Amino acid sequence: MTVKTEAARGPLTYSRMRGMVAILIAFMKQRRMGLKNFIQKIANNSYACKHPEVQSILKISQPQEPELMNANPSPPPSPSQQINLGPSSNPHAKPSDFHFLKVIGKGSFGKVLLARHKAEEVFYAVKVLQKKAILKKKEEKHIMSERNVLLKNVKHPFLVGLHFSFQTADKLYFVLDYSNGGELFYHLQRERCFLEPRARFYAAEIASALGYLHSLNIIYRDLKPENILLDSQGHIVLTDFGLCKENIEHNGTTSTFCGTPEYLAPEVLHKQPYDRTVDWWCLGAVLYEMLYGLPPFYSQNTAEMYDNILNKPVQLKPNITNSARHLLEGLLQKDRTKRLGAKDDFMEIKSHVFFSLINWDDLINKKITPPFNPNVSGPSDLQHFDPEFTEEPVPNSIGRSPDSILITASVKEAAEAFLGFSYAPPMDSFL
Repeated sequence: MTVKTEAARGPLTYSRMRGMVAILIAFMKQRRMGLKNFIQKIANNSYACKHPEVQSILKISQPQEPELMNANPSPPPSPSQQINLGPSSNPHAKPSDFHFLKVIGKGSFGKVLLARHKAEEVFYAVKVLQKKAILKKKEEKHIMSERNVLLKNVKHPFLVGLHFSFQTADKLYFVLDYSNGGELFYHLQRERCFLEPRARFYAAEIASALGYLHSLNIIYRDLKPENILLDSQGHIVLTDFGLCKENIEHNGTTSTFCGTPEYLAPEVLHKQPYDRTVDWWCLGAVLYEMLYGLPPFYSQNTAEMYDNILNKPVQLKPNITNSARHLLEGLLQKDRTKRLGAKDDFMEIKSHVFFSLINWDDLINKKITPPFNPNVSGPSDLQHFDPEFTEEPVPNSIGRSPDSILITASVKEAAEAFLGFSYAPPMDSFL
């Protein structure tokens, strides 16, 4: 995408400004809706589906890993079918243990709710997923991958923590750390962009979390402002591990086409094998967005945006420091073998001059005061959550289990994907 000068664009008239606002609103709505829901809406519109650009989006937006493809998929379970996946490994955990208070997030397979544990009187974020929706879209492996990554998070300060998981006949429950400082996306919506010191602080905490995942041979693959929360003090909390890829050694690669369009690295778009440097590209894209207000190669025209990612140099306006420019150029290097982080992973990012003001030991121990304080009065303070979520009524079905359970042979095999989902931490972890 070519960046033009003010002279080339002409004077900023009222009508031009209204047009720019309309573009931004459309962009935000599309982002908030989520890629999968966006694609579903397009797919349901027969006229839109005939457009060649839409067909291109639909074609490349499908996961390409062999295990996710099925030439003869079995029919999805009907609404009346409820899947019994066996007893929970934590027999004491059940939906009725919680007061489900507010919807605080939504996704393709369910909702995230603010819940208070009745006995402990502790607040949690409980992610409730519908098994039927997961099985229908054949996403069992991604859900189990998310659980596995959560289990590997040994108290890293900038990754959301899993307290325990359990299941009913029709739902899966992740009981997670609750953070009410708001999504980074929500704050960017309100403030448009951040000053460089604030962006540096967030980028450092994000890089620390990514470096930790890489040390566990995990690639995150879906870094974007919607997946980055702030806690009540203003520290970063990375969430949503559904697209993580496990067991990727230092020089290992994978080839699944997945992610969010605005943040896709060139090698992913090329459908080439890629490695953990894909996360450093995404860090560059998020840092760029924090400094400039939009992703680096953004265009309303998706085909043009992909062309920008593949072929256009990143456009850096002169309102950032030289160290920020150098870092963005290194992270948004199209050749992954030359990208910052390709040789020594997190250590290269950590030692970059842009982060010279960061004391990494203090950072990891949360001894650096965050540049923005959400100023929440307590767990029930939801001022930083989008009203689109919090004004939605909590479904009655969230907090109860079905009394009658019907199992059919056609869904029994698919249900095995969730065996072992339930998790309770060992007792000594509470000591």
